[in-house]
Amino acid sequence: MAAANYHRSEDQFLCSICLDVFNDPVTIPCGHNFCKNCITEHWNTSDQYRCPICKKVFNTRPELHVNTFISEMVGQFRDKAQQEASSSSSELQESKPGEVLCDVCTGPKLKALKSCLDCLVSYCETHLEPHLTASRLKRHQLIDPVENLEDRMCTKHDKPLELFCKTDQTCVCMLCSVLDHKTHEFVPLKEEYEEKKAKLEETEAEIQQMIQKTRLKIQEIKHSVDLSKDDADREMAEGVRVFTALKESVERGQAEFIDTIDKKLKTTKKQAEAFIKELEQEICELMKRSTEVQQLSRSEDHLHLIQRVQSVNSAPPTKDWTEVNVCQPLYEETVRNAVAQLEETLSEEMKKLLDQAELKRVQQYAVDVTLDPDTAHPDLILSEDGKQVHHGDVTKNLPDNPERFSSCVCVLGKQSFSSGRFYFEVQVKGKTEWDLGVVRESINRKGKITLSPEKGFWSIWLRNGNEYKACTGPSVRPSLKSGPEKVGVFVDYEEGLVSFYDVDSAALIYSFTDCSFTEKLFPYFSPSLNYGGKNSTPLIISPVSVK
Repeated sequence: MAAANYHRSEDQFLCSICLDVFNDPVTIPCGHNFCKNCITEHWNTSDQYRCPICKKVFNTRPELHVNTFISEMVGQFRDKAQQEASSSSSELQESKPGEVLCDVCTGPKLKALKSCLDCLVSYCETHLEPHLTASRLKRHQLIDPVENLEDRMCTKHDKPLELFCKTDQTCVCMLCSVLDHKTHEFVPLKEEYEEKKAKLEETEAEIQQMIQKTRLKIQEIKHSVDLSKDDADREMAEGVRVFTALKESVERGQAEFIDTIDKKLKTTKKQAEAFIKELEQEICELMKRSTEVQQLSRSEDHLHLIQRVQSVNSAPPTKDWTEVNVCQPLYEETVRNAVAQLEETLSEEMKKLLDQAELKRVQQYAVDVTLDPDTAHPDLILSEDGKQVHHGDVTKNLPDNPERFSSCVCVLGKQSFSSGRFYFEVQVKGKTEWDLGVVRESINRKGKITLSPEKGFWSIWLRNGNEYKACTGPSVRPSLKSGPEKVGVFVDYEEGLVSFYDVDSAALIYSFTDCSFTEKLFPYFSPSLNYGGKNSTPLIISPVSVK
């Protein structure tokens, strides 16, 4: 078959039914020409013998004979078309290895531009033209070129696979639907295609969501690594600081030990030098007397010797050195004492440094806490910024809402916490009584209150200016060298930990451990009564400053 894009004068060689070059051309009585097979099929499917062009109806089916003249002209036309196609093939896109080839090209096979699912043929640009111009062929379904179009035919009935059997989940032809699958559910192939395509799009969307989720997880892991690195750098710096301080403490202890040994040695040497000097002085006196004795013994003057002998006959008076000894210091005791002192110093220094490091660590979780006026007892006075509270002398007329404390002079923070870690600091300087801590949301706020973990309170208090207690049920008195002026409160919700710190000395006051938190936690404050001005100083929520 040849192409259709030739000169207008050559359009007479095209069949008006198949729109292709005549194949076995025949002339019917009205004078119009068609391919023998085309007009035969046309009349076989029609109840009248009508001319497709002029619409003339014949009473009897005309007998068809090949028009030899037109057949010869078509042969010449085909040769010419083939020559033109061959001469212009260099201008067309030739196929490359692996590409789908045109099934119509008789010479060099050109690259197929489309494949027709109705014709089961792949066409190059030239041979595709009828499908783009003829109204009947325009209805054919064109797709991007594919190989093995025969795979789209039913192997059993040799018919196009046009339906999809939902029962067997397979593609079938029209005959399959009425023979082998007649009780099954069918949909057109296009409908199933649209459904499958929609599901693929959903799957693609899900995959993209999974990719995005995975990417976010990668970012989360990378962020965790970055946070871990920051924590490691911070801990490393803090560890270097601690070990440097301990090293300096050891060096100071070593220097003090050497100085002590040196001082003892110098004392011993000084004592020995004093003894030696005194002994040398005695030797000088003895040597002087020895010289006098020798000189007198050589004298020949009888009278002179007798007169002088009594004065030199006895030794000069000397000190009794029998019990005199140089004191030997006990250097071993010095070492033992120095090491014991160093151990005590290091222990204190280590505790101090570790407390400082621990406080710095928890201070990283500082949160901004403000007081909630809806929970405050009517006797309490709150500052406008919600950072200070003290007991007043006048009871305010406030609504007795469920959140408000009615008997105990307490107030909660506005902020609640149900996970993670948080930390805040409260200045207590100048006060003689106060309560601090955290509470669970469901605590009793009316009437008498018992401060204990069983009742939902994790707190410490000060009473009478110097009595500090951790409200553990039976209260525990924490060990404090001095009263704190600023208290830090740290909570680790998941670990069940509530710790209180003396901020200025970086010392741990007390820790509630193994707590079980199941509700929201709120910061808890009580400035206690003012006792005629003796305890009027407010509790102050302070900004956290990491030293």
